[in-house]
Amino acid sequence: MNLLKFSKFLKLVNLKILAFDTSSEYCSIALWMDGEILSRRVFAGQRHSELLLPMLQELLARAGLMLVQLDGIAFGAGPGSFTGLRIACGVAQGLAFGSNLPVIGISTLEALAQQASKNRVITAIDAHMGEIYHAAYVKSADDWQPVSIPTLCLPHRAPLVPGDNWVGCGSGFGTYGEDLRSHYGSCITRIESGLKPHAREMTQLAKQGFAKGLGVDPVDATLIYIRNKVALKESER
Repeated sequence: MNLLKFSKFLKLVNLKILAFDTSSEYCSIALWMDGEILSRRVFAGQRHSELLLPMLQELLARAGLMLVQLDGIAFGAGPGSFTGLRIACGVAQGLAFGSNLPVIGISTLEALAQQASKNRVITAIDAHMGEIYHAAYVKSADDWQPVSIPTLCLPHRAPLVPGDNWVGCGSGFGTYGEDLRSHYGSCITRIESGLKPHAREMTQLAKQGFAKGLGVDPVDATLIYIRNKVALKESER
């Protein structure tokens, strides 16, 4: 390994990154610490705001770290539950402001692709109201390249992908699996509908982002909403 590559390797490994996700019914936290990951996930229902901070404090205590010793904070930026996304972003901003740390928002769809551990992944999260949050990624070296950018669509209108040997993952495949299987046909070789966005994979994506200088000031943290409309009117139900 030449000196330049070795320096880049050390920069990636020695980062200390705290990540958390509250975009689904689960609350997950993770800590990337010198190349190792500590993580925890619990079913939260609607109790994310109650559970998140104690979980974070417990994880940092377990690792023997204080916030000021971190290099950055990552959070699940969406798409996902509107309330959950705002909780994660708000907590990330509050912790980062107090500790003078950069933050980075991680796409929940890209985190699903990372979790699938394959190189060609179609991700779909149940967006309710008959729709899905959808994206497709191909892994190139250590980065995910979007073949289809995150979008909101009907399952049978999901963007098509080139070639085959794709893995489909996420709650969208759990809810609308029949429609998506029919839509993609032989393109998909396997479906993992039980995967949920997890902070564990977000630390892996965040370390790459921070190493590239993509961390931002807490005030500039943004969410990936995609959908502006959160509920159907009575006449539309």
